[in-house]
Amino acid sequence: MIKIAVTGACGKMGGLIIENVLKSPDMKLVSAIDVTNTGKDIGEVMRIGKLDVQVWDANDIDTVLGKAKPDVLIDFTIAQAAVKNVIASAGKKVNLVIGTTGFTPEQRALMDKAIKENAIAAVISPNFSIGVNVFWGLLAQAAKRLSDYDIEIIEAHHNQKKDAPSGTAVKAAEIISKTLGGKDIIYGRHGIAPRQKEIGIHAVRGGDIAGDHTVLFAGDGERIEIKHQAHSRQAFAQGAVKAALWVSKASPGIYEMKDVLEIE
Repeated sequence: MIKIAVTGACGKMGGLIIENVLKSPDMKLVSAIDVTNTGKDIGEVMRIGKLDVQVWDANDIDTVLGKAKPDVLIDFTIAQAAVKNVIASAGKKVNLVIGTTGFTPEQRALMDKAIKENAIAAVISPNFSIGVNVFWGLLAQAAKRLSDYDIEIIEAHHNQKKDAPSGTAVKAAEIISKTLGGKDIIYGRHGIAPRQKEIGIHAVRGGDIAGDHTVLFAGDGERIEIKHQAHSRQAFAQGAVKAALWVSKASPGIYEMKDVLEIE
């Protein structure tokens, strides 16, 4: 039985992840961690009935990990908190699934250092859905064949999303840029902005949009759009739990969701 801890447990994604952990015959929820509802039973917070798993204060992450002794910690929080959670987990030899986005290069370097120095396994991805990971692969193939087309990325999310552009959109741009030998990436346009050979990213925020990503390849007389639409967060939660099962048995290293799914 794989013991799971969830940070951001009281958030929307955290709740969905916990629901999927509870459904898995191979997993046991041993700790729910957040900055709200501390001391309460996480099942009662989620209104699904008592689970005998209390919400621990995220500010006391070292103590929580020492008591709960999880095999894997799943983190969907904010960048600043996730860095602390990764460092604490690595120090306790707890493997990781990180779905938090919006890291600065310096924050990502700190996480990578902690993971490598403590020889643990971690899956880090801005998106854990199977469809998005296939979507990224399709973009690389399209970019190879449409290298002289103008490329724009438009993403839309709910009005509570904390970072913009989304990690999924940034990853898409990075994949395309790498495929094309290092194209510049710009974020939005205003004023006099004649188009160069860059990749543009544009973010929309509104309502309860779970996540839409469209990549536009525009040529003379035609265009191709490659699109992924998430109808709920369930696809992300299921993927994160799948990654937790996989990383519990993985050799030390830093992985992406494509490694879990065995996508080339």
